[in-house]
Amino acid sequence: MRILLDESLPVRLARELHGHKVTTVTQQGWTGKKNGELLKLAENKFDLFISADQNLQYQVNLIRAKISIIVLNAKTNRFDDLKPLVPRILSALKNLKKGTTRLSL
Repeated sequence: MRILLDESLPVRLARELHGHKVTTVTQQGWTGKKNGELLKLAENKFDLFISADQNLQYQVNLIRAKISIIVLNAKTNRFDDLKPLVPRILSALKNLKKGTTRLSL
């Protein structure tokens, strides 16, 4: 699966998602893009967008998004707080279908 990590997430998280091609917003050169524009750019190149932005659903129309989205819910965006979510992310990826699933972990 082709995964795009939001710029607010630590790069180290990418290494934990074994078996998937993970790229960051920064690596794509999309730093600073607004969420709507970012999702539009990502939908043709990626299957999934992972973010920790709890307000994402209020900023863009997720129903129109053609990319699956996982919003991580952790104490902070630090790697140590996000790492315990990795097994749940990997489990969710097994049943994720592009553009049809919105999850909050």
